[in-house]
Amino acid sequence: MNICVKKNEVLRMHQVATAILFDSNNKLLIYLRDDKPEIPFPNHWDLFGGQVEEGETPEEALIRELKEELNVDIADYQFYKAFESNNESKANTKFVFVVRIKQSADELRLYEGQYLKAIELSERGNYKFANMLGEILNDYAKSGL
Repeated sequence: MNICVKKNEVLRMHQVATAILFDSNNKLLIYLRDDKPEIPFPNHWDLFGGQVEEGETPEEALIRELKEELNVDIADYQFYKAFESNNESKANTKFVFVVRIKQSADELRLYEGQYLKAIELSERGNYKFANMLGEILNDYAKSGL
């Protein structure tokens, strides 16, 4: 884990693996987080992925999280960028990957969250994303990848 020093305190920089995930129809897959006040960003749209556990690489976390959240096995993914986030109670580094899967949204079952949705990347501004994920999607869209 990275260490971040802030106001004479030592904070552990959490690591998160996040997927910009496209289905077989080249639609961006997003999900609506649970509406529970005890979780960060309740009822916001999110990208798939999660915290990198102790002893795990971001790539291993990405593979594990997509299996847990959608029951998909991935082998084809590309690292996009790392982003530093200090906008929430847990400062973190988000390792962002671009992932394309063979299934369409209709073939998937969501195991975490309220609702799975497939959208055009150009529609991203119509959704209220958790934390800085909207900024990450804007950055990706401008990259032309």
